[in-house]
This record gives sequence, C-alpha cells and structure tokens, in this order.
Amino acid sequence: MSDAATLLRDSAAVLQETALTQADQMRTIGLVIAAALLRGHKILFCGNGGSAADAQHLAAELLVRLRPGVNRRPLPAIALAMDPSTLTACGNDYSFGVHFARMVEAFGRQGDVLVGLSSSGQSPNVVAALIAGRARGLVTVGLLGGDGGNCARSCDYALIVPSTVTGRIQEAHIAIGHAILEIAEDAIVEADAAA
Repeated sequence: MSDAATLLRDSAAVLQETALTQADQMRTIGLVIAAALLRGHKILFCGNGGSAADAQHLAAELLVRLRPGVNRRPLPAIALAMDPSTLTACGNDYSFGVHFARMVEAFGRQGDVLVGLSSSGQSPNVVAALIAGRARGLVTVGLLGGDGGNCARSCDYALIVPSTVTGRIQEAHIAIGHAILEIAEDAIVEADAAA
C-alpha cells in the first residue's frame, strides 16, 4: 500500500532534481514564450489525459490570470484538446493520431509557440503536432518525462523531468509550467510598463 508521506517526499525529490538540472532551461523557455507573446504571437498547448488537463490549466493561466495581484492584459493561448466535437470528428474521419497536428496546421502561425506535454515523451499525436509545428515555423517546446523519447527529438526546447513515474512527472509539469509562465509574465509586465 502506498504511503502518503512517502509519495509526497518522492514528488518533492523529483521537483528538487528538476530544479537542479532544468532551472536554466525553464528560464529560457519562459523568455521564449514572453518574446513570442510580445511580438503578437500565441501559445498552443497539447497533451493527452492528465497532460491535456495540464495543457488547459496552463492556457487558462495565460488567458485569464496567473497570480493574484498581477493585473495584465490577457495573453493568447489555446489548449488543443478543449473541443470534443473536433476531437471525435478527427478520430472518426482520420485518426486520433493526427488531431493535434491538424489543429496546429489550422491555428499555428510562424513565430507561435507549441508546447507539447507528454509524461512518456512517446505520445504519437504529440510527436505529430511537434513535427507539424516545426514545419510551419512554430517554436516547439516539450514538457516531458523519462528520456524525452520521440517528442524530445522534435523540440527546439525540451524540458525533461528526471522520472519515469507518470504521477511524479505530471506533478512536476504543472509546477514547471507555473514557473515558466511566471518568468514569461514578469518579462511581459516589465516590457508593457516600459512601452
């Protein structure tokens, strides 16, 4: 039987290791996202299951508000798994494996940023989206786990959580996502204030 205290300690250990090994990459990705948004581009997020929920969560943080007391303009972000009609139509008419790629082809423009979330780094539809994003001139970012898998090879910036446990990876992804977006938000608020 799992022990709650042990699970929390394991989660904290993964976050600590991520902080030690990935802090520079988090800052870089945050500044890349800020630069894209400041140039009028948008951020696209995609993932499956819990990662789809994390994609929606992170898009909402940009669209609405990330931190109390930081009032700034809404920032354009889209979670690509929010529309069940489109998702099921694509699954029925083509395949689930191309859904995110088709969304990227429809909505992605050169200079936008695509963030793919995959705890395994192997999600075929996320890989397809990242490949489609690169082909269209999007900046591709992966929030990944394990060894990064096929997703890492299709990313301009891959941030790999040092774990193979799905729960620990997803917990880290939301913490990392918040950190990245806070870095981006700080840069945007500063630039907007100086404009």
